[in-house]
Amino acid sequence: MVLLYIETNFLMSIATGRDPSASLLLQEKPHSLQLVIPSICYMEAFSVWEDEVTRHNSFKQRLEIQIREAERDLTSPNAGSLYLNLRQAKIDYENRLDDITFRLNQAIKKLSQEAEMIDLTPEIVQESLNNPLITKDPTDNLILHCILYHAKTRPDDVKVFLSGNIKEFRQLLEVQDALQAVGVVKYFSHTENFLGWLQSQGS
Repeated sequence: MVLLYIETNFLMSIATGRDPSASLLLQEKPHSLQLVIPSICYMEAFSVWEDEVTRHNSFKQRLEIQIREAERDLTSPNAGSLYLNLRQAKIDYENRLDDITFRLNQAIKKLSQEAEMIDLTPEIVQESLNNPLITKDPTDNLILHCILYHAKTRPDDVKVFLSGNIKEFRQLLEVQDALQAVGVVKYFSHTENFLGWLQSQGS
């Protein structure tokens, strides 16, 4: 059995359409693969989505101001086409937010059925506070300690980690050392690379 540890970035890469391979993996997961995700990643994904909605509303308000200004301009030869283009941009922008929301909900629904969830325990919380491997982001540090804790309980499985959050999970040597110490043998920043590796293992 191959254990693939994932985190919030996996969900958001599906929601935002940045990683089509992640969607493919979730829909066509091999039987030899077990997805594993800390439970707090679901909450973090919703928090990221809320931030996205806030940015969306702010930009939409600016668009609406420019649409009104273009509509009121009766002399510029560009005002008419600008007005129409901005109106269409607003519609497309709103539709894309709907796409993000739908894909996020679908990914969470599928993961809740397919993935093993790492529950947050007092032991994990205490360890994350006592051993801050990712000092600049307490949430990522807590996610990391969830994975380390779980990996210790599965010594006989092949364990790998997939995260596009390279800054926190790959570039910090102490993080890589901690993952290797509990048997997480590979780190992948792109789902496509992981799928290539998995195929090479005969899975």
